[in-house]
Amino acid sequence: MNITEVAVAVFIKSDGTCLLSSRPGGKPYSGYWEFPGGKIEAGESVRDALVRELIEELNVTVTHATPWFTFMMHYTHATVRLHCWRVHAWHGDMRGMEGQEFVWVTLNNMRVAPTLPGCAPIFKALALPYVYAISNASEMGVENYLKHSRASWGKNTSNASPILGFDSENPAKMIQVREKHMLRDELKYFARNVIQIARDHDAKVLINSDIALAEELGADGVHLTAAQLATLDVRPSLPLVGASIHTRAELEHAAELKCDFAILGAVNATLTHPGKTPIGWKKFAQIVDASPIPCYAVGGLVIDDLATAIEYGAHGIAMQRGQ
Repeated sequence: MNITEVAVAVFIKSDGTCLLSSRPGGKPYSGYWEFPGGKIEAGESVRDALVRELIEELNVTVTHATPWFTFMMHYTHATVRLHCWRVHAWHGDMRGMEGQEFVWVTLNNMRVAPTLPGCAPIFKALALPYVYAISNASEMGVENYLKHSRASWGKNTSNASPILGFDSENPAKMIQVREKHMLRDELKYFARNVIQIARDHDAKVLINSDIALAEELGADGVHLTAAQLATLDVRPSLPLVGASIHTRAELEHAAELKCDFAILGAVNATLTHPGKTPIGWKKFAQIVDASPIPCYAVGGLVIDDLATAIEYGAHGIAMQRGQ
């Protein structure tokens, strides 16, 4: 199969808007809207191709960009592999060098149509928050945890760029209910209350491992354990599906299962697994290099680690005690 390698730039401003540009006349899908970028030439790195293409297309020079995720698209005219990078900083007078238009949009106000089919996975990834919270009610106490959640989720929950003016006061708009030591009735009571609080603040809730409970309570999704992931060959029928992974093979399987994201760690030592050797950032980056789905870093992380995680190719961070 002949595959065209393409570098894709996802420009993100501090207000959360991202950039789309129109495809010039004479090209396949002329008039459609897309994320800017272009073909990676022989011998070029993704970053080098990105820098060159954006100078040629938009007259801007990238000064800060980070790897994100990579996926395949099959069009009638070509099969392309899209290497998506988030562009956080650039300079130059932005203008369409090939006669194309460009516009800054949000997921809730797209303003332009139609968009290329290849935009859909990127839009889906953009909807994921930078911080994925993991519950620890077994330590805090159920009622204390619920009280804390009501208070903290009532604050600003910005999902702006963590490098261009990130508001770190309470960035988590997605939480995993992970309470391994709770009895079933207590877990059900706790999860139901977390879901209600989340609904009041436009946040998402995933239930760890228990697909049936997630469906029963109307949760937004389920988070699969690595062991559970290995037993499945069909995606659970819930809006959001995440998976814990430890190896590249597990990451590839999560993508084949069409999971929305994965979490990988532990990057640092954790209280939950005191005897486990952390993988560190270098190993994390090796596993998620050209990851087929967005991947969170997890394990002994705090909000100040977010920018570092993104530099190493993470979508964001997952935290239990660091939030």
